Amino acid sequence: MRCVLCEDWCDYDDLVVTETEPPPMRPGGVRIRIRFAGVSFATTLVVSGRYQRKPPLPFVPGTEVAGEVIDCADGVTRCKPGDRVFAMIDWGGYAEQVVAAEENVHVLPDGLDLEAAVALPSSYGTSYGALVWRAKLRASERLLVHGAAGGVGLAAVEIGKALGAIVYAVAGGPDKVAALRERGADAVIDGRAEDFRARVKDLTNGEGVDVVFDPVGGEVFDNSLRCLADDGRLLTIGYTSGTIPTIPANQLLLKNVAVMGFNWGQYVGWGLKDERRRYADRTAAAMADLVAWWQADKLNPTVHARFPLEDFRTAMAEVRNRRAIGRVVLAV
Repeated sequence: MRCVLCEDWCDYDDLVVTETEPPPMRPGGVRIRIRFAGVSFATTLVVSGRYQRKPPLPFVPGTEVAGEVIDCADGVTRCKPGDRVFAMIDWGGYAEQVVAAEENVHVLPDGLDLEAAVALPSSYGTSYGALVWRAKLRASERLLVHGAAGGVGLAAVEIGKALGAIVYAVAGGPDKVAALRERGADAVIDGRAEDFRARVKDLTNGEGVDVVFDPVGGEVFDNSLRCLADDGRLLTIGYTSGTIPTIPANQLLLKNVAVMGFNWGQYVGWGLKDERRRYADRTAAAMADLVAWWQADKLNPTVHARFPLEDFRTAMAEVRNRRAIGRVVLAV
């Protein structure tokens, strides 16, 4: 099969397109003919050996796919050959085929776009889990979303609105600001031109927000902590700034606020195993909610750009340069 292969820890641009054998079927596995694969910044860390989990070399990068089921291992009941599906995988997405764990494969109803479904298992799953499970965001609460034009941030904006929250979105540049206004954000802050902390103070009459969704870290985290209202919650999702912040504990004490970490990978369960995963039913229910919201037009998973597999470097450049509004995908 055709794939992008990582033979040793390297820069993302040093990866190569080659031919290799399709992955073998495993217990509890679902073989998927990949049509689309998601492109995320985290992949650059994985292939360079700087991510917290290191795949066994050589490996095919890519953790989010959408396509059709080719075959299922004995005992698989959640899908069948011919089903259109989206899936979260350990690695293996930049290829023509992958074998995914049954628990991480979800059937896509007719009428929903297969390409856009690439965003559901990771971007929308992360935002759903963070806002619903961890922060327990309630209707009428004030939510501040950083990196709001990216795949995870855009999902957080839409899920926040679906839950009935008042959403303030932070993004950089007029195009992204305009796109977020169209998505229904109650206020959009241009992070390149405005001090978001001062703007939040104005928007909330000095009270602050109830929940912050932060995939950026660094100074954004530091200033966001000071944007929280009493009893507020700050979700730390990732560190695209490159800086992991240090939490001043006295700030938590003074305002009775909390910092919550959220790692979607802990819930989806990595790798194929014989035993059922602890959170399989919970994540399946989350995906069912997201699909239902999509069918009800409360969500609009967005593909910013599509590139052929051979243009995987150009696709990542779109992500690295922060031009994307929504997800960048590879058409396999």
